[in-house]
Amino acid sequence: MNSQNEKLNKFFVYWLISSLILIFFTLIIGGLTRLTNSGLSITEWELLKGIFPPLTQNTWEVYFQLYKEIPQYKLLNYNMSLNEFKIIFFWEYLHRIIARIIGLFFLIPLLFFHFTKKINQKYLYSCNIIFMLILLQGLIGWYMVKSGLVNNITVSHFRLSLHLITAFIIISIIFWTILNIKNKKFKFFFNITKKNVPFLILISLIFLQVIFGAFVSGLDAGQIYQTWPYMNNTYFPEDTSIKKFVDYLDFNNPSLVQFYHRNLAYLITIYVLILSYYIYKNKIFNSYKPLSLLILIIILQIILGVLTLLSGLNIYLASAHQICSVLLVFSAINLYYFNVK
Repeated sequence: MNSQNEKLNKFFVYWLISSLILIFFTLIIGGLTRLTNSGLSITEWELLKGIFPPLTQNTWEVYFQLYKEIPQYKLLNYNMSLNEFKIIFFWEYLHRIIARIIGLFFLIPLLFFHFTKKINQKYLYSCNIIFMLILLQGLIGWYMVKSGLVNNITVSHFRLSLHLITAFIIISIIFWTILNIKNKKFKFFFNITKKNVPFLILISLIFLQVIFGAFVSGLDAGQIYQTWPYMNNTYFPEDTSIKKFVDYLDFNNPSLVQFYHRNLAYLITIYVLILSYYIYKNKIFNSYKPLSLLILIIILQIILGVLTLLSGLNIYLASAHQICSVLLVFSAINLYYFNVK
């Protein structure tokens, strides 16, 4: 009996790890979908109908004709050929089909684990939340796409950020659950104590940076100033005029959004240095390795961010920058985990 329970628990862990890898891969594909401006190539929801890609020339023509009716084609891609359309269709289709696979991949084993009643209910409770968020994410994805079908040539950057941050929340909960299982504990994430607050602030800053990263991507803000450390010849964007306080909250301004994204990176770096001093001063030995990993990833992320700008938004560097942001969240959560009692 114990042997069966052990096998079941291993299967449970492998399932969570596989789910994390699948969602991580979906984040990469989602980033490439945005970077290639492919997100509006499929203009209908097609929850069931869109499982299979177009298989005939006539079906391709139907999809292409639907795309021709939206502003992105009329104002931006009016010279696009069918073969060029197939490329952007591929990225959006791949993103959607993997999202469907994730839903089924998570639901079926989750039902099995519920019926066996052998898995710690606290872990299953976390998995229920994850599944509900996966369903919600599908709705948010369509809500995002709809914003680019009527009056805009791209999706709303606010909805894009909501879609991205939800994905980060999902993958973070899975990662936290895996840490709990690996350490045979059940630590509650929102354990707000005086000692935990500094680490929660770090995670909050990184999540805020992810949101601004989505703003930058959604507004194509990285195409405006491609110099570093200054934005052209000035620290503050010269094309932005601030006359009253509310102007600082204009998140539709690409230059201002890029300015915030840059400076949040500086703030996070400084904050990590202060946190490092706090950890070493108080000799929190179990945090040394997680902290070293966090610092390494932050350095890599800054380098990738700068190179992405200077390269004129090279798609491979931009994708690596997005991938590294996931690793940065993982490393910050990992550091926090070892400090939660």
